[in-house]
Amino acid sequence: MNVAFVCVQNAGRSQMATAFAEQERRRRGVEDEIGVVTGGTQPADHVHEEVVTVMNEVGLDLSERTPREVTFEELQAVDMVITMGCSAEDVCPATWDGENRDWGLDDPDGQDLDAVRGIRDEIRERVVALFDEILADAGHDDVGN
Repeated sequence: MNVAFVCVQNAGRSQMATAFAEQERRRRGVEDEIGVVTGGTQPADHVHEEVVTVMNEVGLDLSERTPREVTFEELQAVDMVITMGCSAEDVCPATWDGENRDWGLDDPDGQDLDAVRGIRDEIRERVVALFDEILADAGHDDVGN
């Protein structure tokens, strides 16, 4: 199973989702079973400072990450595209037949730290639930662990 977390700038929500997904893969020991891709349609120059700050609070360092453009080929190779608050119609190629979901999250750019913490916590909960779902569908016994 390969999942892409995509947003316009790839500088906030999708970066947080990717970091939490990477953490969940390690925690559950499924690095070889679940691939994670992230990117944006119009990437920013750097991850938003407020995002770096609130992710550091939970032990995840995003300071060295650089927003990047997601490619057509990458999207063709994934099973699920999750957009953060922008329609997947603008992201997914017309020929793509995988699943897409839009999480409808607020953009953290320029928001105060309390608001960004709320977005961060919602993303973490959604990523954990997504892993529960993926692993349950794959017949894993350790769902929710």
